[in-house]
Amino acid sequence: MATAIVTGSGGLIGSESVRALVESGWDVIGLENDMRARFFGPEASTSATTERLERDYGEFRSLEVDIRDADAVDRAFRDAPGGVGVVIHTAAQPSHDWAARDPQTDFGVNALGTLNLLEAARAHAPDAPFVFCSTNKVYGDTPNFLPLEEQELRLELPEDHRYYGGIDTSMSIDSSTHSLFGVSKAAADLMVQEYGRYFEMPTVCFRGGCLTGPQHAGAQLHGFLAYLAKCAVTGTHYTVFGYGGKQVRDNIHCADLVACFESFQRNPRAASVYNIGGGRFSNCSMLEAIAACERISGRELSWELSDENRIGDHRWWISDVSDFRSDYPDWEPRYGIEEILTEMIGQNAERWAAEAAA
Repeated sequence: MATAIVTGSGGLIGSESVRALVESGWDVIGLENDMRARFFGPEASTSATTERLERDYGEFRSLEVDIRDADAVDRAFRDAPGGVGVVIHTAAQPSHDWAARDPQTDFGVNALGTLNLLEAARAHAPDAPFVFCSTNKVYGDTPNFLPLEEQELRLELPEDHRYYGGIDTSMSIDSSTHSLFGVSKAAADLMVQEYGRYFEMPTVCFRGGCLTGPQHAGAQLHGFLAYLAKCAVTGTHYTVFGYGGKQVRDNIHCADLVACFESFQRNPRAASVYNIGGGRFSNCSMLEAIAACERISGRELSWELSDENRIGDHRWWISDVSDFRSDYPDWEPRYGIEEILTEMIGQNAERWAAEAAA
């Protein structure tokens, strides 16, 4: 049987992809070099997850490969037992703020790394479905110019607005401020599409909003829901950046997103692009998320509001997932905000508290 390659296999979506693939009968090779620890510090390291996956699954092995190294990437594809049958590309530098500190590394990981993977796939596995974790940040700050109305706890669109049910891929990615992270991911997104069209490869870009789950190593600069829950449990002070805390995000559980990958892998198309997220089924404002974390954890969160928002950050984002559901009607999201936070806090509260006390 062919091998599945998962980049960023120690991360949130990568590790969930490994589990799903192994349990579906695949042998899996992970490309993982724990760059997350460099980005966000040792508390965000993925090494423990990688070790756990290798211990739990004999069908999985991790290669310490930096996706910026074209030769190493090519070898991984060339030497994969049985050839490569599917590629799940989740490795990334994922933070607005970090990208501005080191634009060359950000662009190298996000854009050049993706190009290296596409070239290796074209050379060794052109028919293998290539799944790319893109981002809604490819749209820049265009969503911030929507006619949002201020409610008590959130910003919201009028119900008669075309995007009330969620933003679809008709939104332009031009003439907007993206952040350097958004630019590097947009470059990768367009390259994945182009390999699909130009070389007729089965590629897909999933432009995700907030991706989350109980194994998420949330940090201040990335993974707000996991980090917020951790702060609530441990008493760590939290800062909300801008918009009065009324900015809205949809959140999709990692298992729901990986189920999208599986649906595409079973019935791939060339150059597909989907906005994907929790949609109207799973979304919240920062103020609503704080209240939910306090209620579920039984702890009052220590937090403050900064008047300064992050560059390119969205005031409101809810994904329109109807295009994906139309093409893949077998997919159905299972986790709403309440279920996500209950699972996250339930599985991690004891460990978070112990780590904070150490």
